[in-house]
Amino acid sequence: MDSDLFFWTLSRVAGLSSFVSLAVSLLTGLALRTAVLDWLGSNRALRSLHEFTAVLWIPLGALHLLALLLDQTARIGPLDLVVPFRVAYGTLGVGLGTISLELLALVAVTGWLRRRLNPVAWQWIHRLGYFAFGLAFIHALTTGSDFSDPAISAVTWSTAAGLAVLAVARLLWGRLPA
Repeated sequence: MDSDLFFWTLSRVAGLSSFVSLAVSLLTGLALRTAVLDWLGSNRALRSLHEFTAVLWIPLGALHLLALLLDQTARIGPLDLVVPFRVAYGTLGVGLGTISLELLALVAVTGWLRRRLNPVAWQWIHRLGYFAFGLAFIHALTTGSDFSDPAISAVTWSTAAGLAVLAVARLLWGRLPA
């Protein structure tokens, strides 16, 4: 296996792993507010899983980006990681991934600073995680090469559907009965 194939594969695996980590973080965060997964464990267990996966995406996402920087075929430069819509191929998808990264970084940093922020401001910034995940989903859908795999497609689409159902339920009915 040559180095470009290695870095391309590493980027895919790290990107998908980061996506799953974010999905679990969002699902458990919503579950804490909807009571849908109360049968699965205590709020303490769900909160621990939420907090763990909310941090786990960071090294996985960093590995995804590092592998893209080292992959000569991808032609992603350091500036492309912070300035969206600069790359020549997949401009929309890669640009949305850049915006998603920036929003998720904001959510993570403000999560660590929660006690120092106004609670209402923190809550609105925290909710940007849903929008950022949506952008990451579109990024994966438009630039990823793995959606042709039925297993990956089933996991990503069912995750998106589950998040959508829980989010709509939360918006319409508030905390759902157990």
